[in-house]
Amino acid sequence: MIEVTEQIVELDPSELLDFCGKNDEKLRELESQFEVRIIPRGTTIKIVGEAARVEQAHRLVEHLLSFARSKRGLTKRQIRYAVESIKSDRGEDLQRIFSDRVPLPLKKRGVAPMTAHQKHYLDAIRRCDIVFAIGPAGTGKTYLAMAMAVHALISNQVHRIILVRPAVEAGEKLGFLPGDIAAKFDPFVRPLYDALYDMVEPEKARQLIENGTVEIAPLAFMRGRTLNSAFVILDEGQNTSVEQMKMFLTRLGHDSKAVITGDVTQIDLPQGKESGLVHARRILSNIEGIEFIHFDETDVVRHELIQKIIRAYDSAERGNGAQPELPLPYRREGNTEILADDVLAGDTDAPKIIGIQPQE
Repeated sequence: MIEVTEQIVELDPSELLDFCGKNDEKLRELESQFEVRIIPRGTTIKIVGEAARVEQAHRLVEHLLSFARSKRGLTKRQIRYAVESIKSDRGEDLQRIFSDRVPLPLKKRGVAPMTAHQKHYLDAIRRCDIVFAIGPAGTGKTYLAMAMAVHALISNQVHRIILVRPAVEAGEKLGFLPGDIAAKFDPFVRPLYDALYDMVEPEKARQLIENGTVEIAPLAFMRGRTLNSAFVILDEGQNTSVEQMKMFLTRLGHDSKAVITGDVTQIDLPQGKESGLVHARRILSNIEGIEFIHFDETDVVRHELIQKIIRAYDSAERGNGAQPELPLPYRREGNTEILADDVLAGDTDAPKIIGIQPQE
């Protein structure tokens, strides 16, 4: 038999409308999330239902009230994450996560972490000089790194921000791009520009770029440099070669930080070429002063459908049983691997066969 229990929460009269919502719509949402009944009575709300569910709903209500009373409030994404965390019983310190702030000029309340991994990420950047952020798109890897870089600049912790990205096309050929090197590289660094302009007044951002305080640099142009008193962000790190990653990491000078972001499921390098990000994770993870933060679909802070899309793609890649694509100069015909030139010539005689795939 299911044990039914109830808990009562006291509200200040000034909190009622904001907390309950128009026609109690916010309470109805909480009811659907935790499968309980929430009954408003005067300045109290009563939570009724299965004991475990009531306890979870009560914990969320206490968190929401605490943040509302501290004048910080929570975004819809933070509330959604809090619901998932409490329902999954992950034991996360939501107060500690959501109380963090990165002060920025255009953000009155600063930039706050939305998830536990994002909080760990910010703490790692504060603590370590080199931080790797690995995870799917939309998890805030680049945006939070830019927020920390801008804050470091305006608080005089560093004198420059250097934004670096490999010029690798994502599965399509862009062809010849007109203009100087800045114009040619512009399409590759547009996400970094977007983040910068979201945090600094447009005119100020242009001045910072023009006077070199904020520098946008192709990865290939970093060789031979020493980066002192700089906050350096390498975006799309999965598209660096092993040699490029080593070259980048050894540019770091005194009083500098480097953040490397990337998604190891979206590598656009030629087949057979190892990603510098994957290699770095394998050989650098035990070095003190270097930290790796891994994100997953629960950290996605874009449209809520992105979580479902990432989950669907991951499931398809694990379950479709597709054979891996062969590196050139080979092609596959049925279960047989054949030299590309022989395929083009239509010659598939036995001597040309280089491997037989076993029958399923």
